[in-house]
Amino acid sequence: MRQVADFCGIKILTHTVLSNHFHLLVLVPEAAPVSDQELLRRYAVLYPKPTKYQAARLEAIRAQLATDGPLAVVWRKKQWALMGDVSQFMKLLKQRFTRWFNRSHGRYGTLWSERFKSVLVEPLQPGLLTVSAYIDLNAVRAGMVLDPVDYRFCGYAEAVAGGVEAQQGLLIATGQTDWTAAQADYRQLLFGTGAGGREHGSRIDAESLDQVIRNGGRLPLATLLRCRVRYFTAGAILGSRAFVQGQLANYRARSGRVHAKVRELPHLTDWRGLTTLRALRLGPAERAAIDSRTPLT
Repeated sequence: MRQVADFCGIKILTHTVLSNHFHLLVLVPEAAPVSDQELLRRYAVLYPKPTKYQAARLEAIRAQLATDGPLAVVWRKKQWALMGDVSQFMKLLKQRFTRWFNRSHGRYGTLWSERFKSVLVEPLQPGLLTVSAYIDLNAVRAGMVLDPVDYRFCGYAEAVAGGVEAQQGLLIATGQTDWTAAQADYRQLLFGTGAGGREHGSRIDAESLDQVIRNGGRLPLATLLRCRVRYFTAGAILGSRAFVQGQLANYRARSGRVHAKVRELPHLTDWRGLTTLRALRLGPAERAAIDSRTPLT
């Protein structure tokens, strides 16, 4: 995962890998030319042990780069097409994992059943922080652990264990520069403000959640993040109203469609100003809770 991200020039902020799917929060840089030296470095990251054919071809490319020979021009254009593109990143990642999995298990053919889903998240708070926590809580939401620090295949656990790249990713997600302070604040979001133990931020059962919704009440954000929130995986765009409106204006200019509009997230917690683009289907109780706009209780 990190090998392919380095090759594509994409920064992984946090992740969770489960038995049949995975979630990633990634920072995609602005499109910009990549130097030949950097392309060669990234190529070596993706192919640390090239075959004899690959090594010979790469030497021929190196020899032509300085003079813009035809072989080098074609190679450079191909590499540029793979840089800073989340679709190319996901394609490479899934292809390489599929090849490894098939070799390891004596199988062949495709492994992934469908294309990945993506949501554009505003690269500011509270969007990055909320989505990061939602991703790191996947194993808790699945009932596998009580504390995400106990699930080794997520960014938070990797960071707490001393993983430098994981710490750097969460520092970006939290908007901080000191890991000790960032870890304390992030844990408060995972378990609720002022929480000090695993009894905080507990999951809520379906019956209790339905009762809260029917009564027009609200839940702490740490509790709601332990529920499935489809807006984080299928909301198309997530962020402040100004951000979503700006992206919507770009979408309308490109597509000519005018029916889409900025939408509030369900009023089940304090989302701290987050809005979305896509209206997702809700049950009768959820629609009633949203329509009532009951104040925080």
